[in-house]
Amino acid sequence: MGQKHFINLCVRIGRFKTETTIIDDKWAKGNLFQQFEETLSILKQHMSVRYEIRGIQREDIWDYPIEALREVVLNALTHRDYFNIANFILIKVYDDHIWFSNPGGLPEGITIEELKKPHSSFLRNPLLAKVFYLAGFIEQYGSGTVRMVEWMKQAGLPEPEYKEEMGGFSVYFYKDIYTEENLRKMDLNERQIKAVMYVKEKGKITNKEYQELNNTIKKTASRDMADLVKKEIFEQLGSTGKGTYYILRGHKGDIKGTSNKGFRKGTT
Repeated sequence: MGQKHFINLCVRIGRFKTETTIIDDKWAKGNLFQQFEETLSILKQHMSVRYEIRGIQREDIWDYPIEALREVVLNALTHRDYFNIANFILIKVYDDHIWFSNPGGLPEGITIEELKKPHSSFLRNPLLAKVFYLAGFIEQYGSGTVRMVEWMKQAGLPEPEYKEEMGGFSVYFYKDIYTEENLRKMDLNERQIKAVMYVKEKGKITNKEYQELNNTIKKTASRDMADLVKKEIFEQLGSTGKGTYYILRGHKGDIKGTSNKGFRKGTT
């Protein structure tokens, strides 16, 4: 199967501001090793990286763990349905998340829930998996999805989300821990989730603004925000009374959480 005859056997990587605003659109082509390297190179172009000095060594900290990115791209190339020649591997990079979409659902015998815990390997393309294994790209069969969870957690990011949708398999990496889905996992109610979304946009919120936003009373607003502080999502600032307001924890120096100080855009 070559791209001369099957032109969709490649990877398409797009950079999106919104679903309809596309900033960049590139293709990774060639053999599977070339597609792997080119896909990672393009992804790095759309990410920021900061530096941390640990001892005498400089460590690059990317928006997402490079190990997890390598693993998800390898999984896509290894497990895609190559008989589905109408579709290509699609990657959409947004400001706060990346969506990886692969032709073909999960192989029979494995479920979404089992992907985040140790499981046997269910290979759609065993010969491809063996080639990547012998080349040193894959360490163990069946461990990639579990390790992606661990790498994201170690980076302080939400767990990757795995889905079967639109006739294929998707993986979502989230840069922002304050997504609606993740906030629900933290047992926040809908009022609190709405307030967190408000602070992400506006930078801060007062008790009065919370009441107006949720059409609720002061007592309820105070209780909700005290819970957000206890859960270390909000931080209370200012003097008591009208001078008190709340921000997302850790955003003192960057009230809207958009500063890139200490960062640079990724380059190839």
